[in-house]
Amino acid sequence: MTYPTQPTASHFIDGAYLEDTAGAEIPVIYPATGERIATVHAATPDVIERALASAKRAQTAWAAMTGTERGRILRRAADIIRARNHELSVLETQDTGKPYQETSVADATSAADALEYFGGLAGSLTGEHVQLGENWAYTRREPLGVCVGIGAWNYPTQIACWKGAPALACGNAMVFKPSETTPLCALKVAEILYEAGLPAGLFNVVQGLGEVGAALVNDPRVAKVSLTGSVPTGRKVYAAAAQGMKHVTMELGGKSPLIVFDDADLDNAVGGAILGNFYSSGQVCSNGTRVFVQRGIREAFLDRMAERLSKAVIGDPMEPETSFGPMVSERQMDIVLGYIAKGEAEGARLVCGGKRLNRNGFYIEPTVFADVTDDMTIAREEIFGPVMAVFDFDTEEEAMRRANDTPFGLAAGVFTRDLARAHRVVAGFEAGTCYINSYNDAPVEAPFGGMKASGVGRENSKAAIEHYSQLKTVFVRMGDVEAPF
Repeated sequence: MTYPTQPTASHFIDGAYLEDTAGAEIPVIYPATGERIATVHAATPDVIERALASAKRAQTAWAAMTGTERGRILRRAADIIRARNHELSVLETQDTGKPYQETSVADATSAADALEYFGGLAGSLTGEHVQLGENWAYTRREPLGVCVGIGAWNYPTQIACWKGAPALACGNAMVFKPSETTPLCALKVAEILYEAGLPAGLFNVVQGLGEVGAALVNDPRVAKVSLTGSVPTGRKVYAAAAQGMKHVTMELGGKSPLIVFDDADLDNAVGGAILGNFYSSGQVCSNGTRVFVQRGIREAFLDRMAERLSKAVIGDPMEPETSFGPMVSERQMDIVLGYIAKGEAEGARLVCGGKRLNRNGFYIEPTVFADVTDDMTIAREEIFGPVMAVFDFDTEEEAMRRANDTPFGLAAGVFTRDLARAHRVVAGFEAGTCYINSYNDAPVEAPFGGMKASGVGRENSKAAIEHYSQLKTVFVRMGDVEAPF
């Protein structure tokens, strides 16, 4: 089987593909079959040096361009991505195993949205004039310099652009390291940006595991680090960045609550819980995996959920009717199966699913547990797979107390017809991204990020500009200087 959509080398540096087979082999496994479909090589110190040196060199001239000029290139890249949506969606499916039905509407399209949005915003990035009597001050919004992006494996195309688009719009360069599990898609993003007119060196992609990321984070030429990943990884990267007083954005994990009140529209609530637990086979950081259902509708909710899940089409991700695909890797599948076993061992009631499918690839059935208590392992730890935990509750106060009883704070949602209660509940959530009668929407126009252990900073929207630029204040005195001596 051939894969014509794949990139042609391991790295993209200074406007061209670069191969260096001296780096360790990283196999690329197609999750639907378990077969190796490509091999990339980890970046050697020489490759890392080339990436950082070209980024540093290119950034100065890029920052000197007008925002409108920069934005024009980003918008052109968005147009190319949209024109090649099929090819890029096929590559995303090969990289991640997510169904083409999903990748064709949620991945390259989201990446294009980010490039278009920040491309349109680039020309509006200005400072402020402050009149102070006859004196005055003004601010300049300036780029940070060289930024490092470290991606996760669940949305490789989207994450490359969620980080790259605001960085480039503000006049920075970026060196991006994809997850070693899904290394292919970011290379295509780099290729398209260069084709759209982005000067060589401004968006480089290097492959590797933790040691490559550490080399990038610790380099003194790097001014900013943006990570999407787990909380333990985030703590390490944050600490390393702090040593160099680098700017950081940390978009980390969660164990997010979804509260369903008994007056909710049942089908909408079930649909929201499906999107918050089983989209991308449950491999979404903001997933609402703790589903609190008011006791009066619990059994109706569980019955409707089981009925809806029975209609999931599990199969070849490239078939257009397939709606549920495999886990991204054998390792992740084994982790999730371990959590399912813990759920059963600790006394949760298995409503449906719970098994690995008897077929090639890394497939797990959509799994729902009921009668889950707050102290169970599946209630406390992020699983990152298709496992929903359903809890009973009686009162709003009880639900809120339990919903916030977690070190995480990425997302939270509520389903109810009582809009006063809905707004009261989201005001009380200790979470950065909240939903009312919906779940997991992520438009580029709205900020995305977490509270507590789930992260620092925000991606998307105008808020991201604050995290990829810095303000310089200039005070201007029009008269003589008075000094004490």
